Amino acid sequence: GDLLSSLLQSPSAAKLLNQPIPILDTESEYVCSLALECLAHLFSWIPLSTSITPSLLTTIFHFARFGCDTRVRKMSSVNGSSQNSVLGQERGRLGVLAMSCINELMSKNCVPMEFEEYLLRMFQQTFYLLQKITKENNAHTVKSRLEELDESYIEKFTDFLRLFVSVHLRRIESYSQFPVVEFLALLFKYTFHQPTHEGYFSCLDIWTLFLDYLTSKIKSRLADKEAVLNRYEDALVLLLTEVLNRIQFRYNQAQLEELDDETLDDDQQTEWQRYLRQSLEVVAKVMELLPTHAFSTLFPVLQDNLEVYLGLQQFVVASGTGHRLNITAENDCRRLHCSLRDLSSLLQAVGRLAEYFTGDVFAARFNDALTVVERLVKVTLYGSQIKLYNIETAVPSVLKPDLIDVHAQSLAALQAYAHWLAQFYSEVHRQNPEQFISLVSTALEAITPLISSKVQEKLLLSACHLLVSLATTVRPVFLISIPAVQKVFNRITDTSAQRLPDKAQVLVCRALSNVLLLPWPNLPESEQQWAVRSTNHASLISALTREYRQLKPNAILPQRKVQLEDTKVIIHQTLSVLEDIVESISGESTKSRQICYQSLQESVQVSLALFPAFIHQSDVTDEMLSFFLTLFQGLRVQMGAPFTEQIIQTFLNMFTREQLAESILHEGSTGCRVVEKFLKILQVVVQEPGQVFKPFLPSVISLCMEQVYPIIAERSSPDVKAELFELLFRVLHHNWRYFFKSSVLASVQRGVAEEQMENEAQFSAIMQAFGQSFLQPDIHLFKQNLFYLETLNTKQKLYHKKIFRTTMLFQFVNVLLQVLVHKSHDLLQEEIGIATYNMASVDFDGFYSAFLPEFLASCDGVDSNQKNVLGRNFKMDRDLPSFTQNVHRLVNDLRYYRLCNDSLPPGTVKL
Repeated sequence: GDLLSSLLQSPSAAKLLNQPIPILDTESEYVCSLALECLAHLFSWIPLSTSITPSLLTTIFHFARFGCDTRVRKMSSVNGSSQNSVLGQERGRLGVLAMSCINELMSKNCVPMEFEEYLLRMFQQTFYLLQKITKENNAHTVKSRLEELDESYIEKFTDFLRLFVSVHLRRIESYSQFPVVEFLALLFKYTFHQPTHEGYFSCLDIWTLFLDYLTSKIKSRLADKEAVLNRYEDALVLLLTEVLNRIQFRYNQAQLEELDDETLDDDQQTEWQRYLRQSLEVVAKVMELLPTHAFSTLFPVLQDNLEVYLGLQQFVVASGTGHRLNITAENDCRRLHCSLRDLSSLLQAVGRLAEYFTGDVFAARFNDALTVVERLVKVTLYGSQIKLYNIETAVPSVLKPDLIDVHAQSLAALQAYAHWLAQFYSEVHRQNPEQFISLVSTALEAITPLISSKVQEKLLLSACHLLVSLATTVRPVFLISIPAVQKVFNRITDTSAQRLPDKAQVLVCRALSNVLLLPWPNLPESEQQWAVRSTNHASLISALTREYRQLKPNAILPQRKVQLEDTKVIIHQTLSVLEDIVESISGESTKSRQICYQSLQESVQVSLALFPAFIHQSDVTDEMLSFFLTLFQGLRVQMGAPFTEQIIQTFLNMFTREQLAESILHEGSTGCRVVEKFLKILQVVVQEPGQVFKPFLPSVISLCMEQVYPIIAERSSPDVKAELFELLFRVLHHNWRYFFKSSVLASVQRGVAEEQMENEAQFSAIMQAFGQSFLQPDIHLFKQNLFYLETLNTKQKLYHKKIFRTTMLFQFVNVLLQVLVHKSHDLLQEEIGIATYNMASVDFDGFYSAFLPEFLASCDGVDSNQKNVLGRNFKMDRDLPSFTQNVHRLVNDLRYYRLCNDSLPPGTVKL
């Protein structure tokens, strides 16, 4: 610190910040960069304390100015000499290094009282830097100034601002000397003049942090709500307006056209989708704080674009094959393209805000929400009636996708208001539901024409999702009697009609099933009309599974390849629909599940009969087991014990050792998936309370330990292992008394229950498998299995059981210590230390007197003297923190001794 200061010969801080940056020779720059690197390293681990003096901070900030001085770059580019250019880069690098130092200090959340003064000083200096960076003059706009700065410097500076807002704003806000509102104004300038998209995203993150901070502050201090909001209201309205402008082609076309809307990133979204989503998150958070302002800002903009869209009808003219949009001038087409893109974004914004109209604020914001929903219903119906998605345009490659997208987004936005519609329904269903009925009926009129295989998939899926939401979330009693819904029923059950694409078919069938299965809200049980609905549901499922139920197991095997493929298609299409129907009602009332199972019963029996015929076709068994797994998870009570037993027995008979080996070893990932799903079904079975499935336990354990485990034990691949060990854990956890018969009388007589042990060989084999898994490199499996053992100890006192204590305890401790010594699972150090303590604490005397000396005696690579030192240094502590500290010290010392001994030249005499 002194070295840096002396190089700058610093006068007082205030003067220093306004001084021109000194010119340093190359050697001084090199020394400064080394000093800053050292400081950054020190700051990363030393606490905030008096050694970090005000003059040191001022000096570091002075260096931070090197990064925001554009003259340096100018000079090097004007003079053109490579020496000047290198000098400019070096000085820019000093700025980046200084910002690294500052960020290390900023990231510390624990701030001593006496250091708060320093912090304030730091932020005042930051404020100065931010002013300098965003300063406009004749020669520079803010954006051109930011473009001239080093990218790494901008990145560090943005990091700094993020740390300031996320970690320290709550401290600083209370200081009257720090101008928070002015700081936000500078941050606003900094955000909206970022030269890169990534920079802009990072700044939006900072605003999101600020809005989260403000929201939680208001929730914790409701009395001051108005005062807090008044202070920031102007800033928030400005932010909202600017973010909305930034997502519109009308204001920001050049930048938006640079965004990639095709390549998907790791989160499965394009750059444009990410841009829009992050912007809409900011809009939504402002809406939460200032609902009226936000709505009155957004809705008029949406209206403007809707007028353009709704006005397209006048330009639709008949053409030879259909209809054509009579807008051909290039400029008009471009303007229409921009308007449609903006409408699509604004519809997403309106959908994102739906949650702020429901719940406690439903009545207060009812009129605004009703206006939105009425507009959305009108727009969706308009799109479906004039079939804009099928219209010919002058620039089909651009305008047709735009028109489809707007239509799809209007349906998706309406879907977002499903919870609002449900609340509206519950408020009005007794008095005057006409308005509600009209909204839902019109929405369905907009959906029905789109449920066709001729409609583009994007639009078709939006319509299907809206139908599902109306059937599942809103559930109006009159849905089934609306002609539009009956039309969809007829279309789906008509075998001559062309089938919808898979996803759409599954969604429509889910919606129709839910219309019949889900209880109507606001009505007593006696008015639910279950008998009629049950009959209708049975005929719906019967129609959907007609071809599937005609498949005969004995006709499958002799089939030719083409026939077999056709059969597989029928199985795939039917099971994907049935599985989805079961999944969607698995959490519903008993009555819904009963009706569902009655309708499915015949199809389930057909599936079980077909299963053996397809045991060698892993793609089909995969789908069948998925279906059975969903049945077990959702409808096992309805299936009843005898049939469930029959299913389990069929599976156990089919999955022989040979079949398992074929699936796991020869059929790749599909084969492994089949076995994993089978094990998942068994997990559900062994967790079931009561005695019904207890007779299966011996064969389940035998399957695991004698058939599956030997195949996978030696394989390095993690496939199947996680599911197998979860099944073994569930067997132990939910069936403890299968192994340990607790006698109440014995526990009363002895004061402590020494339980009778049963099925000892199976228990030992399972424990041995767990022990073996700790010797393998798979860290996820290691973590999972360690957690299982710890859970069994917490719940069932596993480590205290006589069989574990006397024959396994120290074997496990030995394995865990060896793992620590080999550093193979270093990420789990803490968990391993705690588990070692929990095991050792069962018998501390045995651990210190017998196990530890034996463990040290068996350690190779260390001499007897070193072993004695290791033993002496391991204190006989019996509390968790001290014990784990001793374990880690033993491990580190042992590694250190081995390292030293290995590095000695051969023939060295050890004293």
